[in-house]
Amino acid sequence: MLLTIDVGNTHTVLGLFDGEDIVEHWRISTDARRTADELAVLLQGLMGMHPLLGDELGDGIDGIAICATVPSVLHELREVTRRYYGDVPAVLVEPGVKTGVPILTDNPKEVGADRIINAVAAVELYGGPAIVVDFGTATTFDAVSARGEYVGGVIAPGIEISVEALGVRGAQLRKIEVARPRSVIGKNTVEAMQAGIIYGFAGQVDGVVSRMARELAEDPEDVTVIATGGLAPMVLGESSVIDEHEPWLTLIGLRLVYERNVSRM
Repeated sequence: MLLTIDVGNTHTVLGLFDGEDIVEHWRISTDARRTADELAVLLQGLMGMHPLLGDELGDGIDGIAICATVPSVLHELREVTRRYYGDVPAVLVEPGVKTGVPILTDNPKEVGADRIINAVAAVELYGGPAIVVDFGTATTFDAVSARGEYVGGVIAPGIEISVEALGVRGAQLRKIEVARPRSVIGKNTVEAMQAGIIYGFAGQVDGVVSRMARELAEDPEDVTVIATGGLAPMVLGESSVIDEHEPWLTLIGLRLVYERNVSRM
C-alpha cells in the first residue's frame, strides 16, 4: 500500500493506494505547531482502524509520498518517516525530485509543490493542453501545454479567505456557511453573501479560464479544464467551463511521482 500525504495551508489530505486505486482517504486540519510525535499518534489513530493495515504504524505501508506547502510541517513529516517508517521508501516532493513535467516559469523553485503535482496528474489522466483549477486556501489556476509542460498560472484569494474577510471587515456582516442560496438575488444578508461567494467565484473561474485558454491553445476548445480541491463542488454546478472533476488529483499526482522516483532510492 502507498500512503500519500498532501499538506495544504488549511487541510492535510491523506490517501491510501492499493495499486492505482485509492482505497481510503482522510482529511485533517493542518497545524504548523504539531510535532512529529503528535503527527504519528494522529496517523496511528486514523490508520489503526483500517482492516487492510496492521496494528503498528507502518504495517502494510510499502511506500510514502508527501508534498507540503507548509515548510514546518514538511520538516516534522520528514522526522515521522525517519522514526516511525524507518525502512519504508519515502518520496518528498521538493526541488530535484523527478516529476516528468518541465517547469517553464521564471523561477521554477518557487512554484508550489502541489501545483506541480496537479500538473503531473493532469498530463497523465487527460493530456495537454489543460488547466487545473484547485479550490483551496487560494484558488489556483495552472496551465499545462500540449507538450505536457507547466507554463504558469494564476493565484486568486480562495473561497474561505473571502468569506472570512467579509465577516471581519464588514461591520454588519458575519461569518456564514458556504452553501448554495435559493436564488442569485438574496432575500436576506446571509443569502446575499452566499450568492456573492458562489456565483462570484463561478464567474471568476469562467473569466480567468477563458482568458487562459485563449493564450494556451490556438483553439480554446482543445483545453481540458479540471477542477479539484475541497471546495470545488460548491462551484461545479455554476461554472460553464469545467470539463472534469477529480477530487483526488493531487494524491494521484503523488502516486505518479512516487513511481517515477522510488527506483532511484
